[in-house]
Amino acid sequence: MSLIKRWKVRIFILMAVVGPGFITGNVNNDAGGIYTYSLAGARYGYSMLWTLVPILIILIVVQEMSARLGVVTGKGLADLIREEFGFRTTFFIMLSLTAANLANVTAEFAGVASSLEIFGVSKYISVPLVAVFVWFLVVRGTYKSVEKIFLISCSFYITYIVSGILAKPDWLQAAESMVRPTISMDSGFLIMLVGLIGATVAPWQQFYLEAAVVEKGVDQKQYFGSRLDVIFGCVAMIVVAFFIIVSCAATLHVAGRRDITSAADAAAALQPLAGEYASWLFAFGLFNASVFAASILPLATAYTVCEGLGFEAGVNKKFREAPIFYWLYTLLIAVGAGLILIPGLPLVFVSYLSQVANGFLLPFVLLFLLSLVNRSDLMGKYRNSNGQNLVSGFTIVFLIVITLILFFLQSS
Repeated sequence: MSLIKRWKVRIFILMAVVGPGFITGNVNNDAGGIYTYSLAGARYGYSMLWTLVPILIILIVVQEMSARLGVVTGKGLADLIREEFGFRTTFFIMLSLTAANLANVTAEFAGVASSLEIFGVSKYISVPLVAVFVWFLVVRGTYKSVEKIFLISCSFYITYIVSGILAKPDWLQAAESMVRPTISMDSGFLIMLVGLIGATVAPWQQFYLEAAVVEKGVDQKQYFGSRLDVIFGCVAMIVVAFFIIVSCAATLHVAGRRDITSAADAAAALQPLAGEYASWLFAFGLFNASVFAASILPLATAYTVCEGLGFEAGVNKKFREAPIFYWLYTLLIAVGAGLILIPGLPLVFVSYLSQVANGFLLPFVLLFLLSLVNRSDLMGKYRNSNGQNLVSGFTIVFLIVITLILFFLQSS
């Protein structure tokens, strides 16, 4: 086969499997993530941009492991953990993930409410309407139809790139910050660092990505395309995060506005500093991201819990075929949206804390993932390389050390 034909075949395979990796990478630019990136830019300017480089490497390695495990075994991560480590261990992991994801779902509906309030739409109108929309999207759709809508939503993240350009940042300073690490032992800096990792390499992603790869039916012959899908999704996600940090560093940080109460506040604050269009684009991007993630996060949680506890799960199944899956999805949407309608709920605290919780929970999920993906009886020739084990092991040790340092700083 000629070189051109080989590449034609590879491109065809990529188009056949594109979706799970690209969607999973982009959905982490959700309301909580956008707020975390905005706060990083407002508080620390360009100085935390360097963290995006190692985070991208970690993200690609971890996501690729999850996709590969799904392709080779044909099973979801929660399903494999239950089979290999027992029901009790799986139950506690499911409980922790559900609690963290409920906080994330609440943050998504907070993003819906705050983004449309900029345009004068009350949360008592926007939140119920979006909740009904995302419920019908999944419950009445099929995997293919839902995936197409999710891929369209991914394209709207370009608004953050345009918004970042309109903010007129100092590109030279931004470039220098990407290659010159600035590290502080201040607890606020370290918590922000954990939050950035949690906002980009969230534990739920690994469960959703593997389940999506399995439901899409990606096999070992399509592994090359699945890997490219993951890489493209990770790069796209980090590019968006870069422009969000840059836009807030160029405007809010420079203007001395170091604290913001929500991602929507960042959008509103951009208007006098970067122009009306930058503000509108930021707000529109927040709305799109919030609706997108409000669909994915409950779906990811329902997949994870049902797989872990042995219930039927899948968007291609009817309600009567997978009632626990759909009722859990419904409950998460109802509770997440309902909490937003309670006056006085500290939404910013919930949003930011959910990202930090993701960072603290990630090492435990990675330990299970690493154990499984290095099993020769499960993976055969698709086991991890030494480089992949090194990156994953470093991530686990780093997050545990940061957690211990934060505990020491808080107790001293």
